[in-house]
Amino acid sequence: MGDKCMKIKIDNVEVNYIQYGEGSDVLLLHGWGQNIQMMRPLGDNLCSNHRITIIDFPGFGESSEPPVAWSVRNYAVLVEKLVEKLNIKKPTVIGHSFGGRVAIYFSADNPIDKLVLFGSPCMKEKEELTLSVRILKKIKKLPGMDKFGDFMKQYIGSPDYRAASPIMRQTLVNVVNEDLASFARRIEEPTLLIWGEHDEAVPVEEARELEKIMIDAALIVLPGTHYAYLENLGQVINILNSFI
Repeated sequence: MGDKCMKIKIDNVEVNYIQYGEGSDVLLLHGWGQNIQMMRPLGDNLCSNHRITIIDFPGFGESSEPPVAWSVRNYAVLVEKLVEKLNIKKPTVIGHSFGGRVAIYFSADNPIDKLVLFGSPCMKEKEELTLSVRILKKIKKLPGMDKFGDFMKQYIGSPDYRAASPIMRQTLVNVVNEDLASFARRIEEPTLLIWGEHDEAVPVEEARELEKIMIDAALIVLPGTHYAYLENLGQVINILNSFI
């Protein structure tokens, strides 16, 4: 399949996705308010040895909105059906932030090879401030990160809760109020947690808790923020090539 976005309908929801490369399957799941483009730097560096699939979650990018407010479970079920329809076999699942939430839920009940989580909240959110607003505020405070914050604004899409539709606002409330610890505990496959040391959206302390409760998880802390996987792209690609 060419390096071109396609559309697939799953339960009357149109899902935009891209699939390219050859080899074992790697599924990339983006964060809240983002889209395929935020995961392309990873896919473009892994596609020589892997078949890459990246989706726009419903409600983001070029995918249609869910018909009603969804939960993490709804997104995970959609991923399950998409994996089946696209004949994706036992993928390595890589999720950032909200995409990591979905990856945890999906991986607890579906065959995967390995799991990689970047800055992925697992416990119930303590604050109701939207992740995207908090993330941009924290990025702006870090030395030399003004330009990166401006870059992020382009790709976070609907930048915050206020700009979201009523369905997506309620979806966000549902998502941040779900505790996925019980799902994380059931994942037996090797899991790599990659976190930014200055991630204030999902602090490293949460990653350490996640590492403790998972069966086979290891934590790597890198310089940077909630987007440490992009800020340290070369290093992250080397780590992923060794892991997957």
